[in-house]
Amino acid sequence: MATKKQRAWQRMLSGRRLDLLDPSPLDVELSDIAHGLARVARWNGQTNGDYTFSVAQHSVLVLEIFKSLNPKQTDIANLYALLHDASEYVMGDIISPFKVAMGGDYKQLENSLLGAIHIRFSLSPSPGAKLKKAIKQADIQAAFFEATFLAGFEKNEAKKLFGVPIIANFDIEGFDHLIQPWPTQEAQKRFVAAFEQLNDKINF
Repeated sequence: MATKKQRAWQRMLSGRRLDLLDPSPLDVELSDIAHGLARVARWNGQTNGDYTFSVAQHSVLVLEIFKSLNPKQTDIANLYALLHDASEYVMGDIISPFKVAMGGDYKQLENSLLGAIHIRFSLSPSPGAKLKKAIKQADIQAAFFEATFLAGFEKNEAKKLFGVPIIANFDIEGFDHLIQPWPTQEAQKRFVAAFEQLNDKINF
């Protein structure tokens, strides 16, 4: 006898019920993403400052680094960069060693949810290998700056983990504010503002 397909529902503040194992783009809302990411701490909360350094703020930092490294990229590419960690609004920010230890199922769920998020906002499910690599480069640069400015890493230690930076912090517009942990509401609002600014310029 066939068993009923397992479901893992998450109720969102918007009223949506997201199936984590089979996410539908119809159940994805920007307000839920921004709310969740603004409350998920990077580095398991082990950062300096009066506030946690949230995934929402990290996403905005990655966007600005990506734009600095790729000034000729399209607004669609920039939107992919902003949303690169959007799945963490329900999955949380799990450090890379744990992801490796958990194996392929975790990555499959992460990619499935991220694909649904992209489709919800009229993007292709995946940005493609070349763009994905460029976004990852910006993500690694952000991790280096976060590690050295916020998480207590010495520069040589961070270089071993993330490589030598290919952009200086003073070449990133507004860096001093971008690296200072924001209050939750500011992180949430700035993530939404960054999304809306890009989305408004994209002609789908």
